[in-house]
Amino acid sequence: MSRLAFVALAVALMVAPATAVASEEAWAALAKGGHVALVRHGNAPPGYGGDPPGFKIDDCATQRNMDERGRAQAGALGEAFRQHGVRVDRILSSPWCRCLETARLMAVGPVENTWAVAASDRSPERLVVLKQIVSSWRGPGTLVLVTHALTVQALVGIMPEQAETVVVRPKLGNEPGVDVVGRIPVPR
Repeated sequence: MSRLAFVALAVALMVAPATAVASEEAWAALAKGGHVALVRHGNAPPGYGGDPPGFKIDDCATQRNMDERGRAQAGALGEAFRQHGVRVDRILSSPWCRCLETARLMAVGPVENTWAVAASDRSPERLVVLKQIVSSWRGPGTLVLVTHALTVQALVGIMPEQAETVVVRPKLGNEPGVDVVGRIPVPR
């Protein structure tokens, strides 16, 4: 085995257990309640390309939508929530069709459509509202937000993969904010 291959294997073995532990901590936090799951929509090719020119928010046929893989990921994520005993008290979705479809296919509760969940650094007013929603969540169950990578990045500085979940805990006190608990990888 070459030295480079050995180093790559050693790094992979060190990262895999850490990722598994972080994922289990994230699931435990969600099952406990009072936390927020930031879910990026399921696979929607071509990935990081945004929507086609001239898309209309009220016409799914004009948007970048999920494929069968994305639909399977959404269903698997919802099943994982149930298997881990996560009580979902509220699920909010961005109005984009790929987010709404992900939220509905997760089948963890009634889906509310809101522009606040489509916030990014390009929509500072929405980002303020989103930060307030997330930082004021106290449960008793979990708040699920189905959104976009740029929204998660603007909120917590993490660019998640499609169908990945970032779990956060609202900070106690008067200052709005959150602490990242962990990440739950894309369901396979």
